Amino acid sequence: MIHVSALTIAAGREAHLRNVVAGFQAQQHKPSELIIGVMQDADYTDLPRTDFPIRQIRVTAPELPLSAARNAVADSATGDMLVFVDVDCIPAPDFISGYLDRMADRRGLFMGEVMYLPQGGTDGGLDFDRFADIAVKHSDRQGPPASGVAACADYRCFWSLNFAMWRQDWLDGPRFDESFSGYGGEDTDFGRAWSDGGAPIWWIAGGRVYHQYHPHCMPPVHHLHSVLRNTEVFARKWGHRTMEHWLYAFQLMGLIRNAPEGLQLLREPGPTEFALCEQQGHMPYANSRRVIDHLHRLAEDDRMTSERVAREQSALLMPAAE
Repeated sequence: MIHVSALTIAAGREAHLRNVVAGFQAQQHKPSELIIGVMQDADYTDLPRTDFPIRQIRVTAPELPLSAARNAVADSATGDMLVFVDVDCIPAPDFISGYLDRMADRRGLFMGEVMYLPQGGTDGGLDFDRFADIAVKHSDRQGPPASGVAACADYRCFWSLNFAMWRQDWLDGPRFDESFSGYGGEDTDFGRAWSDGGAPIWWIAGGRVYHQYHPHCMPPVHHLHSVLRNTEVFARKWGHRTMEHWLYAFQLMGLIRNAPEGLQLLREPGPTEFALCEQQGHMPYANSRRVIDHLHRLAEDDRMTSERVAREQSALLMPAAE
């Protein structure tokens, strides 16, 4: 029998975490353990009862230590396979079995399906038949294939909210770089490190999670400072920045400029930017593309073809020319 370690990291989000725990308890192939990377000063209490042990590992820092927390839970895992989900992602009952089926005789990083629940989607408890009826796919995200397994040729497709790997590959492969602090860039860096090391990245049909509704901003103006800091961490490591679509949106809002000496913060986001970027009650997910299109319309710039947008985003990967 293959033993599976289920891993998540969390700060706050108690109700979301309880649903995640209940989702693992409902698995057709139950995990051997659930390990929670606790990014706050106190462990979680009042979690659902399970047939498997739950361990909590405290990992705290002034800003969210996403890389350190993922490293900690993976290092502590004892299973043959590691499955990672974010705290807002409820695994469907065939989540683990779906990964087991697709990962047989393959190595690398595997990413499962993510479907988004609307506001109030979990009010009646975990009703997976209902979830399947009301959840939607994110319009901006690539994958998964209609069936089987498909290779992802671009490391930027890696998405850390739902992925799996064999434990031996974790022990042999790259780790999450703890130079990244706060939100943004650490998962793209991880995908780049894996890709450059020659390991494949896969999309799979199956391994589904249901993303729980919670209001947030996209592009993440509430994480502006950490995005700006982490994109430069990425640049020092790989020779160019990342998260260029977010940087482009920040530039359109007048929050930043790309100068020869680097990215410059012009002003803090205000109520207008938060109102524009925040997920509203009728939206199952927040969407950077929607915000960028809106900013183009405000500018009354009909020259913004997809090719021009791609060029302007690419220009943000490097400091501006003198």
